[in-house]
Amino acid sequence: MAKSSNKESYDKIFSKLKEHHKWFSNSIPLIASENIPSPAVREAIISDFGNRYAEGWPGERVYAGCVYIDDVEFECMKLAKKLYKAKFADVRPVSGVVANLAIYSAFSNPGDIMLAPSIPAGGHISHGKKEHSGTAGLVHGLEIEFYPFNAEEMTIDVDKTKAKVKELEKNGRLPKIAMFGGSLFLFPHPVKELANFLKSYDIHINYDAAHVAGLIAGGKFQDPLREGADTMTMSTHKTLFGPQGGLVLGSKEHEEKIKKAMFPGLTSSHHIHHMAGKAIAFAEALEFGKDYASQILKNAKAFGEALSDFGFKVLGESRGFTQSHQIAVNVLDYSDGGKVEAELEKANIIVNRQLIPGDIKAGRNYFHPGGIRLGVSEITRIGMKQKEMKEIAAFIKEIVIEKKDPKKILPKIKAFRKDYQKVQYCFDKKLGAYEYVKLR
Repeated sequence: MAKSSNKESYDKIFSKLKEHHKWFSNSIPLIASENIPSPAVREAIISDFGNRYAEGWPGERVYAGCVYIDDVEFECMKLAKKLYKAKFADVRPVSGVVANLAIYSAFSNPGDIMLAPSIPAGGHISHGKKEHSGTAGLVHGLEIEFYPFNAEEMTIDVDKTKAKVKELEKNGRLPKIAMFGGSLFLFPHPVKELANFLKSYDIHINYDAAHVAGLIAGGKFQDPLREGADTMTMSTHKTLFGPQGGLVLGSKEHEEKIKKAMFPGLTSSHHIHHMAGKAIAFAEALEFGKDYASQILKNAKAFGEALSDFGFKVLGESRGFTQSHQIAVNVLDYSDGGKVEAELEKANIIVNRQLIPGDIKAGRNYFHPGGIRLGVSEITRIGMKQKEMKEIAAFIKEIVIEKKDPKKILPKIKAFRKDYQKVQYCFDKKLGAYEYVKLR
């Protein structure tokens, strides 16, 4: 009997899932916004929690059936507060974007002004203007003013920011929120240097730690809540190795506003299986996070130095290339970021194209920007160290500078990956990092 088209689609989907797992087990994943969860986190996110509803705050649910869900969520909040030394944690955001929306909703109104980094200066689209379809402008109706940016230092210019805020006040456009953090994030932002100044204007300070949450947890980046940030938002799956999701941290004075913004404002049920996975990841970060963060910094520094030695223009050279998990490379001497991304993918080296300072002024766009962004979070999680960073830099040089056929480099990539198939920095290592689990 011939297969139905429905069964053909069913089989095709599972085939593609398996192919994806095999592909990534033979690849070098360098997307800075991705990581690989432990087997324990994977177990949590396939649990029955994913089939349930738990609207509201634990202990105050709209639905019954939450006895064990509440216990896990209380534990999750406890671990989050311990990890970040925070007085309040809301673990319900289903993404970093939703975590940021909670801050916009709690501490501003549509039409208010927010100060944030521009996209080419490292800002995230969730901080963006309406005309760019940025979340802050399009969804919440905020008007966005950009921080002055020092491209040489790759960070916010403190003195020019102070001058800009004073000028905005004169024009009746004083910001309600100052957003630190971003997507291209090589060096700590000047929270400590600007906090008192911004607070003197009654500006709420939020720090978007989406990319550097694991480094902050490991004590290896900066400590925004001690440096003057009122609240901190993040995603839970970049340098923090949880499932995809979000988190909001703050003090008790912010609690009620954030809780109401999250529910009923922004979420109904909140992906409870991922909440359980976050709890596991927080426990792992408390146990192994310092060693992991330390190795990330060593790897990123070694990677940046190797790429520079091979002739690449690595941004942030005057400051040692990076103090985070990221490296940014200007590739205009060879092609553009979009074309480089596509060539590297043919050799199973997975990177992303990146707008860099000067791109917009020069007429370049996101599809063909001047740079690529490289992240070491995932390759560090599977056990790679400084030696491997130099080998990866050499592969990239062969393809981008020497213009070798990526398909001829591919066998070397596959051989290179063979010894790195287990997740490190976790309690349980039974399952392979990219091992496909069949339940049917």
